Amino acid sequence: QVQLVESGGGLVQTGDSLRLVCLASGRTLSNYAVGWFRQAPGKEREFVSTISRNGDHTTYGDSVKARFTISRDNDKNTVYLQMNSLKPEDTAVYYCAAKLRASQITIVRTAAEYDYWGRGTQVTVSS
Repeated sequence: QVQLVESGGGLVQTGDSLRLVCLASGRTLSNYAVGWFRQAPGKEREFVSTISRNGDHTTYGDSVKARFTISRDNDKNTVYLQMNSLKPEDTAVYYCAAKLRASQITIVRTAAEYDYWGRGTQVTVSS
């Protein structure tokens, strides 16, 4: 099975940028569709973004569209989430997740469809 480790979180100010990294080990990440989700204290887990196995198809949650960009480098077994123009409401623990048995072009928005999860990285945006 694949293991996922997120990194790149931290404490930033409103308007700053961060790049989150999801590094996979144990299996080749190119076999998985990958998504990013986040969860703030007292709130449900929220879909952020997802990318297909071949990297050609992506989608975003409404709250992050035009500010966040997901990408992947299958040679490096890594998926990235570039986050720009950060807002206090982006404060959350960010998780990456991987779905096996997805087609090359499948994108998956539903958390329940993912098979593997990382432990998360904290992003805090101060006002």
